[in-house]
Amino acid sequence: MSKTKAGRRVVVTGLGVVTPIGTTVDEFWSSIRAGKSGVSELSGFPLEDLKILIAAQIKDFDHKARLKHFKRDRIITMADRYSWFAAAAADEAVRMAGIEMPLTDPYRSACIIGSGAGGLTTFETAYRDLFIHNKRATHPLTLLRIIGSAAAAHVGIEFGVKGPTFATCSACSTATHAIGLARDYIRDGVVDVAIAGASESVITYGTMKAWQALHVLSPQGCFPFAKKRNGTVLAEGAGILVLESYEHAKARGATILAELSGFGMASDSQDMVKPTVEGPSVAMQDALDDAGITAADIDYLNAHGTATTDNDINETKAIRNVFKQHAEKLAVSSTKSMTGHALGAGGGIEAVACIKAMQDGFVPATIGLDEAGEGCDLDYIPNVGREKKVTYAMSNSFAFGGLNAVLVFGPPPA
Repeated sequence: MSKTKAGRRVVVTGLGVVTPIGTTVDEFWSSIRAGKSGVSELSGFPLEDLKILIAAQIKDFDHKARLKHFKRDRIITMADRYSWFAAAAADEAVRMAGIEMPLTDPYRSACIIGSGAGGLTTFETAYRDLFIHNKRATHPLTLLRIIGSAAAAHVGIEFGVKGPTFATCSACSTATHAIGLARDYIRDGVVDVAIAGASESVITYGTMKAWQALHVLSPQGCFPFAKKRNGTVLAEGAGILVLESYEHAKARGATILAELSGFGMASDSQDMVKPTVEGPSVAMQDALDDAGITAADIDYLNAHGTATTDNDINETKAIRNVFKQHAEKLAVSSTKSMTGHALGAGGGIEAVACIKAMQDGFVPATIGLDEAGEGCDLDYIPNVGREKKVTYAMSNSFAFGGLNAVLVFGPPPA
């Protein structure tokens, strides 16, 4: 999907995350720099006959303490877990951006927070109550908890957003699509500021059984691009950005963290699980063209890197297809090796990793990469991150169904 329409420049002024390796941006980035893995033994619900017994869960997250200061959204602490994560990450991003609330012109703001699955933990609880515990009814808030747009609505209510407020859903590209759409709304003058990203919390017995049946989960760990890789590891979390038009941010004296320079998306239109090289290649090239830069300008690429056999080889081929000779010099890594695969939230978390890499002059590692797999022949920054100046960074999200979305971040406008 090529773009030719010029518009307002869009900048990032706030970041927020909740992840298995840190529930704030500072904690998350410290763990990334240290090469910390968030993968651990499953806990928190009956494991029964599960064969996959690991995941990247968020533990010791006190949602009541984290969200107790919310004033407008009075039922956030009674929402689904995925909405808690979204609300906490959005709160951090808004605070970092320093935007006064309520907004001066709430109809000139947007809140686009997606989820690949919505309130699955609520679904599971409700079904257990009905069909195992033989209860006569579910919790009165069950319907509100499970809705895939609930997180967007909760965040919109708390921060008084009265412009476009909705969820995206495109499996593992959900956050990236949300951020890209929000960027377009600002670029095209629909709104001036947006809260965008995604949240996910799907680690339940039923979900583990479903993923286990697809034979794409590893019983050992998440090892992208490694010869020993044998599947991905499910994770949960949220990644949220605050985006503004450059003029809006400058007028209020905001600290600009990066520019959202490019956005590309394309569909494979071939298969639900087997990816193509063409779709990801087109999405990456469109993002570069949209940013007005060449492949040689990208210093760091945060790969989709799920540690599944087909994806890692396919993504490597697509990167080589787009980056040509520069692929030999390109620093590439999969932070999913540390966070696990947070599904729809992955692109939001990885966007934060890209911007922190630019700020810090440090590119994250792909941990657990002792020997590269066949067809995986790029510089994946094995095991230990490195100091490196990053002017432009790219973030890839390639989802089931062949739904590809790519972001390019650049330096703050001079």
